[in-house]
Amino acid sequence: MPRSLSLAAYLAYARRTTSGTYAPKADRPEGPLLWAHASDQAHVDALLQLFDRIRAQRSNMHLLLTTRDAGGDSKTASRRAVLHEQVPADSLPVAARFLDHWRPDFVLWTGGDLHAALIHLTAERDLPLVLIDIEESALSRPAWRWFPDLPRALLRLFDVIMTRDESTLRFIRRLGVTEENSLVTGPFLDGTTSLPCHEAAREEMAAMLLGRPVWLAAMLQEDEIASILDAHRQVSRRSLRALLIVVPRDIGKADIFRQALRRSGLRFVTWSEGELPEETTQVILADTTGEMGLWYRLAPISFMGSSLRPGATGSDPNEPAAHGSAILYGPSIRRYLTSYTRFAEAGAARIVRDAETLANAVSRLIPPDETAAMAHAAWEVASRSAALTDRVAELVNDQLDRREAT
Repeated sequence: MPRSLSLAAYLAYARRTTSGTYAPKADRPEGPLLWAHASDQAHVDALLQLFDRIRAQRSNMHLLLTTRDAGGDSKTASRRAVLHEQVPADSLPVAARFLDHWRPDFVLWTGGDLHAALIHLTAERDLPLVLIDIEESALSRPAWRWFPDLPRALLRLFDVIMTRDESTLRFIRRLGVTEENSLVTGPFLDGTTSLPCHEAAREEMAAMLLGRPVWLAAMLQEDEIASILDAHRQVSRRSLRALLIVVPRDIGKADIFRQALRRSGLRFVTWSEGELPEETTQVILADTTGEMGLWYRLAPISFMGSSLRPGATGSDPNEPAAHGSAILYGPSIRRYLTSYTRFAEAGAARIVRDAETLANAVSRLIPPDETAAMAHAAWEVASRSAALTDRVAELVNDQLDRREAT
């Protein structure tokens, strides 16, 4: 394919520029390396989840995650197999040093923020190169006004392009991207698949709780339990048979929750002791590990804890969403802000601020038709995201299998 004049002119500029240097933060790890670029925080979250999916099949896989800045991210800092760096300056000398050092086996680029010199050199090295979640508005940059044909030339360098919507697909095909190499997949966001559950236990519990309003307070910090129990008292005054399931974030601190329940005067059972709820039981203390799939399936309403107190960072809303549970959450959700925003915009999640607003929200959602609308919206958002994550993971694994076979 003849080189675009715009690309040739840009590369000539990128070859001369000396802006920026590159010094890697770490050595390249042994084994296969996936390089993924995130144009924003939402894509960081989605790429980390994708990497977890891939690493489940390839335990020696590492991820090099690049972003626009080098700011710390607690999600990446806690993962030994993830290396996080600022994307290098878009000059040919810097891009060459970057690729020489890391030698990635597969490259994913999400959203816009296209770096022409870096992408060009990556394609020249015959690396699998995939663009995900691209929108028409992201295919231009102010500095490119002197290179009008540059987007067309860059898009042709990608092996596969997944667009966010139909209008972007039509746009890139007008630029010469083939039907074989492009498709609409929707937004690339973090999601989750349903958690395992012992079906016999679920059926038994569902029969015991038949007809009772059930809500879940999951991933609670010990300083939240008083507010949760206060909210449940208010809910119980309006719905006498209401049942609350309490799950501590740290099971090792279950005794603190048990003591709070004793002081509350609410009738409760402790799951780890083999106790089953009776008609008069008001709270289940779910103090075992590996059973969140059961609780999410039993509760059509989930309050996600670690979110009520200042300084908290929230809990993952994708888990209840994947099980068709309406989502409530507190104001301190910094770590999962993009996810909660997505669910809230879809009508699948509502914010609460204290025991009173939580009680009001739970009471409003107890009627099945109210819960069903939110739960269905949550499930749709989560399942779309999970399906795309699975699709990209399969694409990466297939390509790596081929490279390893040669």
